[in-house]
Amino acid sequence: MTDELNCVGTFSLRFVTLDTVEIFTTHEWFGKPTVYFRCNGENKIYLPDVKEAHTLYTFKGEESWQPLTELPEKKCKRCGVYEEDTFKPADVFDEWEMCSSDFKDGKYTRLKENQFNATFICLNCTASAVSVLASVLVIIALFLGYKYWQKKKREMTLKTNWALAMNSKSARFLKLFEEGDDLEDELGLSNEL
Repeated sequence: MTDELNCVGTFSLRFVTLDTVEIFTTHEWFGKPTVYFRCNGENKIYLPDVKEAHTLYTFKGEESWQPLTELPEKKCKRCGVYEEDTFKPADVFDEWEMCSSDFKDGKYTRLKENQFNATFICLNCTASAVSVLASVLVIIALFLGYKYWQKKKREMTLKTNWALAMNSKSARFLKLFEEGDDLEDELGLSNEL
């Protein structure tokens, strides 16, 4: 039962995982760099495999340090990729605002020239984009349906008005003949021969 609840809860979450990363430079003169990802107010997520420049690292999203963060639906987070330094503040590869809306088909690629290239995955981040698209399509369909209904209503009104006008003219025409019969009777004219 608890596992079922966790699955339902997990489906709606916007977990961001790292798919690929390649660093183009290291800021360390000696030794291997210590690269990490961090969003403001959250813990550092060390990328233990990333040790060499110009090497593309690919991940499954199942690593012990994954996911990197969780994104809210309508708010962005200030995140970045850094290289830890022992004696001075961390070197910044790049910092940016990461938003759910950045993800297209569940993927978001961040490229910082001469620093790094990373692809992030957030499968549920596109759900809001899909729902926005669906909402827009429904609104357009309703608008077009309303316009079609107005057109049909106008056509029916025109047909009704035309029919009424024709009936009115026919009625007046018939009334002329009816009135003519009364006039002949009043004058004593008859068709008798």
